[in-house]
Amino acid sequence: MLVMPKFHYIESGSANASDTLLLFHGFTGTHQTWLSFLESWSEKHHVIAVDMPGHGQTAIQDDLTMDRFTDAVAEFLNQQNIADVKLLGYSMGGRAALAFACRYPDRVSEVLLESASPGLRSEEERLARQMQDERLARRLETDGLMQFIDFWENIPLFDTQKNLPEFIQQIIREERLSQQANGLASSLRTMGTGKQDSYWDKLSNLDKPVILVAGSMDHKFVGINQEMEKRLPAAELHIVATAGHCVHVEQPRIFDKIVRRYLLHNEADILEES
Repeated sequence: MLVMPKFHYIESGSANASDTLLLFHGFTGTHQTWLSFLESWSEKHHVIAVDMPGHGQTAIQDDLTMDRFTDAVAEFLNQQNIADVKLLGYSMGGRAALAFACRYPDRVSEVLLESASPGLRSEEERLARQMQDERLARRLETDGLMQFIDFWENIPLFDTQKNLPEFIQQIIREERLSQQANGLASSLRTMGTGKQDSYWDKLSNLDKPVILVAGSMDHKFVGINQEMEKRLPAAELHIVATAGHCVHVEQPRIFDKIVRRYLLHNEADILEES
């Protein structure tokens, strides 16, 4: 019998609001990464922030796949009596959000993808990435969580986070250290980039409005998102200056404005810009 993930989540705003915003965090994160935005985003919207499988308080099964994850999200929305959502995902959560939008386009009205990708194009690239993710998973299991986080927070992808105030860096570190090593290892093995199908060829069929966000200092993902913008029928790319991979942490005010203006269509933000 197939066991679907049972999501731990928090919600804000009225469940009777006309729109629901569903939030997916990145690898080593939890729903807590969005807490500072909830008051702003739930002013006129129902907001749900989940812990992704293997993170926070959401368990993960060894036979999970990205497709099964998207099926579980659809079932979760059914249980909540939510017909469709505005979807926001960061990094790993962005890949998951794109996968859900491609598989369940009728359940999504708009999507915002922060520092996300449609996956790797070739089978060779995916196999190489699976081997890399397996090495990371074994490192987690062998060295333990703290040593892994000491390594992870110093990879080049997060160099720009060293410019953040120390207390912000400490909040990020504490969130990472709140995880379970076996949960993160399973996440790498089941929902890592190497395990995900390529969605590059599906982008042209996704006719929903898609807001793409990348940090100007995250050159790899700027390039990926520029190519995504060309392939998506209704995409708009925002490259945020002086930000790396984690735009919502490194430039929170700008990110908040992008979400309010382009995803939530807040009238005050629209008028301010016009």
